[in-house]
Amino acid sequence: MPVIDLARDPRWGRTEETYGEDPYLVSRMGIAAVKGLQGEGQNIDADHVLATLKHFAVHSQPEGGANVGPALYSERAIRESFLVPFQAAIDEAHARTIMPSYNELDGVPNHSNVWLLRDVLRKEWGFDGLVVSDYFAIDEMIQKHHIVTDCAGAAKYAIEAGVDIELPYGKCYAELPALVRSGQVPEALINESAARVLRAKFELGLFDHPYVDPKRADAVSNTPANQQLALQAAHEAITLLKNQNNLLPLDLSKTKRIAVIGPNAADVHLGGYSGEPGRGVSILQGIKDKVGGKVEVLYAEGCRITESKPDWNADKTVPADPALDQKRIAEAVAVIQKADVGIVVVGENEQTVREAWADTHLGDRDDLNLLGRQDELVKQLLATGKPLVVVLIHGRPNSINFIAENAPAILDGWYLGQEGGTALADVLFGDYNPAGRMPITIPRSVGQLPDHYYMKPTAKRGYLFADKSPLYPFGFGLSYTTFSYTNLRVAPSTTPASGSVTVQIDVTNTGKRAGDEVVQLYIRDEVSSVTRPVKELRGFERISLKPGETRTVAFTLGTPALQFYNRDMKRVVESAKFTVMVGPNSVDLQSATFEVKQ
Repeated sequence: MPVIDLARDPRWGRTEETYGEDPYLVSRMGIAAVKGLQGEGQNIDADHVLATLKHFAVHSQPEGGANVGPALYSERAIRESFLVPFQAAIDEAHARTIMPSYNELDGVPNHSNVWLLRDVLRKEWGFDGLVVSDYFAIDEMIQKHHIVTDCAGAAKYAIEAGVDIELPYGKCYAELPALVRSGQVPEALINESAARVLRAKFELGLFDHPYVDPKRADAVSNTPANQQLALQAAHEAITLLKNQNNLLPLDLSKTKRIAVIGPNAADVHLGGYSGEPGRGVSILQGIKDKVGGKVEVLYAEGCRITESKPDWNADKTVPADPALDQKRIAEAVAVIQKADVGIVVVGENEQTVREAWADTHLGDRDDLNLLGRQDELVKQLLATGKPLVVVLIHGRPNSINFIAENAPAILDGWYLGQEGGTALADVLFGDYNPAGRMPITIPRSVGQLPDHYYMKPTAKRGYLFADKSPLYPFGFGLSYTTFSYTNLRVAPSTTPASGSVTVQIDVTNTGKRAGDEVVQLYIRDEVSSVTRPVKELRGFERISLKPGETRTVAFTLGTPALQFYNRDMKRVVESAKFTVMVGPNSVDLQSATFEVKQ
């Protein structure tokens, strides 16, 4: 189920499930996920499944950052941002299933939203696949939204909106036969949904082969090839945020003892909805495996994020005990004093960032600072004077102000998957050159929210006594080598609205080792009939360069990239001057211009 919500409020616990904050980035990731799940053909073979897009729509920036909260946005904001990934995944990847979200738009819960599910999804976009409910969402029209008093009313709303299947079971849809017999629900609506369900089963081949082969499933799961793919994904995700005085990569030949410390060092953290892969390498284990008998590895927990086991499913979350943490910190200080270098692994865990599915099972936060005494742990480790690498393992952005200012080296792993420890060790010791990029803006404080980079021109005047810039901008990430950008050019300089331009730039590896660079293209419509964002991502490409190598990277901008919704809510390209911006992140950019003339 590709989660293609836009992560625009990191207080929201389900931020960990998303691909990031940007509509274009999330669209590209969503398209890739759908093609991977469904395959490329019309029918779905035995190695693929129907992809279900979720959560439709505007689920990911709820009021107050609280899961399932109302989405208080205009139709324009909804169409130009939140709906973009869904339409792209349907148009370009032919996603066959979609799941409405729990929340409401303009007072209408989305499982009963005719405008969203029929007018936009089916009539405008031509979607003819299945619409399946989120778990218990139809019943929540009674229990949470209070727009009906019973299951009959909820079922009538949902089937009229075009929800074909109620999940996880048909509690309210059990009322549909009686509603049809009484004339409250037209039989034609039932026939429409039944036809879509039957067609999906034909596409899946379920009438010919209704069951999967469990032995084959076991045989093809977690194979060496799959483990290698998981390792590659972890390698490519790791993001270098700081590397003062080139502390990284660590030189094993000059190191006798390494201290591995922190609440996220010894356990494998996969995040929610991950299942049990049957294998997992912690960061501590990955480092031990990497150094073998060459270096002594010391370990201390340092502190805890929660006293309770980081069980995503467990309702109760117990904060770390302050008195016990002081003892753990003292032990960690003693350990690092015996070592040549320290690696401290902090962040959040599966109990502190997760889906808040009930009042008794929370996962959203009103503060983005590191929980407990993690900052205090890092502070005391730094006070020893030992070189220290901070590793972040978490599911949401954290406002790591103290660490960003004081730690000499910072690596962000988010959740790295089952091979995460191996991948992180490869990066720490220079066997892999990191090139990950931030898919979301990292704020200095919760007071900066919303902070997505594509804000409107009037959105960031600033606050008294505060820096309005983010701690780390969207698209940011460093490397063990350096790159230069030269000779940005756009041709032609003028194009009709139906035409296109080519943007080119030369990128050179100016360092001493091979590395990857993620070249990013942004645009800005300088003057338009409605306000437009200060910049918008319109392309990116990851390239590999040897030392001294130069490559020309080219992007094409055509009508889809330049369109927006005008005052009549029509998609248009207006006559205007456009600025194109190219660089390694959303801030450090070179610019050029071209004009569109009708």
